[in-house]
Amino acid sequence: MNNRNITVKNYTRLEKFFNPIDFNAEQWVALAKQGGMKYITLITRHHDGFSMWDTKYSDFNIMHTPYKKDIVRMMADECHKQGVKLFLYYSLLDWRRDDYQYWTGRTGKGTGRAIHGNWNDYIQFMKNQLTELLTNYGEIGGIWFDGYWDQMPEESKQRKDNDVRVDWHIREIYDLIHRLQPQCLIGNNHHMTPLPGEDFQMFEQDVPGENTNGLSFQKISPLPLETCATINNSWGFNITDTTYKSHAQIVNLLVKSAGSGANLLLNIGPMPNGEIQPEFIERLKWMGNWMHTYGNSIYNTRGGYLHQQKWGCLTQEGNKVYVHPLNPATNSITLQEFPYRRVVKAYLLKDGRPVKFNLKNKTLNVDVEKPEPEDPDKVVVLETAK
Repeated sequence: MNNRNITVKNYTRLEKFFNPIDFNAEQWVALAKQGGMKYITLITRHHDGFSMWDTKYSDFNIMHTPYKKDIVRMMADECHKQGVKLFLYYSLLDWRRDDYQYWTGRTGKGTGRAIHGNWNDYIQFMKNQLTELLTNYGEIGGIWFDGYWDQMPEESKQRKDNDVRVDWHIREIYDLIHRLQPQCLIGNNHHMTPLPGEDFQMFEQDVPGENTNGLSFQKISPLPLETCATINNSWGFNITDTTYKSHAQIVNLLVKSAGSGANLLLNIGPMPNGEIQPEFIERLKWMGNWMHTYGNSIYNTRGGYLHQQKWGCLTQEGNKVYVHPLNPATNSITLQEFPYRRVVKAYLLKDGRPVKFNLKNKTLNVDVEKPEPEDPDKVVVLETAK
């Protein structure tokens, strides 16, 4: 809508032929589980203002399409049934409403809006919708906000966190969420230092600490972290975007995220009929098999004592240090300032084969195997003692 400068009037016509007849919540959630995922973040309302649930507060919603079914309801029911936590993405930005302060925003300039509505009405509208989502759909794991950045200058080292053109009433909104569901986590994809009341920090299209896409100039906070990234280069379905990440690239993304202490939120843009495209399904299933073998080096771990290195990274759990040789220059790597007194044993996670190592003066040399396209991270387990 934004990229092609589609007016509100013309974009509204899409509602009459939005009909994802092959959507199957049970299959979606089962696929996520099969892929090794522990939670799903579902888009409930994106920047175009279309609500994917039966909302009282907007006529532009899925119940007014030929489909006429509440997708948030189906996904919530299925997540609860299959034991997958459900997060809800909600856009703060709106390219449709007149009371969203589009005249000070960075985007949505070609939508044909001419009326300057009341910003406080827009804030109340969001509170009303969030109340519906947090009242009618059972336990929600978290709210994933996006669009705050629209009312700020473009991301740069010079941009200040307080350079915001509107009062988002963030504290009121966050307090409302925590009042309705105290356990519900809050994250905001604003590309800056987390605000009071936020429970996790996300990094868009980047592992925390990297900034290859020009969005992540913010410092890494002490909060739980998340990398959110696409499988190709598109967030939504794009029939011409065939830049699919390889198995090895997705493993690298996941492992580097875990090595930085972050989860990976891997994006799916479903096809217009409601199905997930086969290239994505194949990659999720492959990752599920990879996690079946290597999941212990990811789940419940924290980032290693060393930050990411040229050769790869470390993850840790308890007395186990997992060495991830993603790009070793040779068949041996060196860990300086190794914080453990001794290594009880070292072995490959995949099959338990012993690995040679030498620890002397807090310097550990450990043998590793080079990655291969279909085995891109031959993890070494170090069982340590203080």
